[in-house]
Amino acid sequence: MSKGVTRLEDLAKMAGVSISTASRALNDSPAVNKRTKQAIWKLAREMDYPFRRYMPAGPIGAEATIAIVVPRPQGRDSGMSDPFFLELLAGVGEAASERGCDVLLSHIAPANFEDLSVAMTTSRAEGVIFLGQSSLHAAFNRLSETEGRFVVWGAQLPDQNYCSVGSDNPMGGRRATLHLARLGRKRIVFLGDTEAPEAMQRHRGYLDALEHQKLSIDPDLIVPAHFEVESAEAAIDSLIHRGVPFDGVVAASDLIALGAIRALKLAGLSVPGDVSVVGFDNVPFARYSSPALSTIAQDTAKAGRLMVSKLLDASGDKASRSERVPTDLIIRESCGG
Repeated sequence: MSKGVTRLEDLAKMAGVSISTASRALNDSPAVNKRTKQAIWKLAREMDYPFRRYMPAGPIGAEATIAIVVPRPQGRDSGMSDPFFLELLAGVGEAASERGCDVLLSHIAPANFEDLSVAMTTSRAEGVIFLGQSSLHAAFNRLSETEGRFVVWGAQLPDQNYCSVGSDNPMGGRRATLHLARLGRKRIVFLGDTEAPEAMQRHRGYLDALEHQKLSIDPDLIVPAHFEVESAEAAIDSLIHRGVPFDGVVAASDLIALGAIRALKLAGLSVPGDVSVVGFDNVPFARYSSPALSTIAQDTAKAGRLMVSKLLDASGDKASRSERVPTDLIIRESCGG
């Protein structure tokens, strides 16, 4: 054995356990308690111990395993069933397959720093992709102080120390709003949760576009809604019943846009005759809605490739550079032009 190469005996000694216990821990044996396993897995990573040879072999001998963790979404119950997240998951899966990697979908739904730490320390994967930031920006920053094996799908935020991949949300929000303004819409609603990082940036693009078109910013037209059809429908219904005039809607997601269209139709209003609507995401069903939904497309295939490559090609524990994916305006029937 060459000098400087960590042996199983060395790992056991550092962990303060027997060689057999260290071996069982690396094999995820139920005979070893969870805390001991986590400590030994952490040591194995730190000492560059050949970890994977102790893991159960995949059916096709995968080059690596990537864990996918979906944090508890901000303002909604579950992100797993969100159509956009399914598209994003498919993008990661395709990219991982191209690199000969397995993908492990975790049951953990982190809501705080401790949950993020558990997601990292209980996984024997080469790295973790967190699909969504939720309200965990500060927690991810803290996690990056000791971990470099993760990438986050989400917005790029001030003072960010971790690697994130996400769409150009400000530009997407700006393009959607400018398009409606150029169609002659003057009273444009922004519909979405402006406290969620990505929606907050889409809202910023909306405000920039109004300023560019010299349209007034009316607080009554900035309407909170969670990322779900029912929430958006209730928000637009309330706006109509309060008698607030509007002729356009920029929605923070396609689900929100569909809820808005449903509320407008139930109120006897025409889309796009009375109100133009633009969504955000370009999920598959957007083109099949009635009317077909104009939207901002996010390139989930490119996003998946970027997240996988940044995770697998990272050097050491240092976080890779964050990156934005361009967005594209897809014009269909719901905006009228």
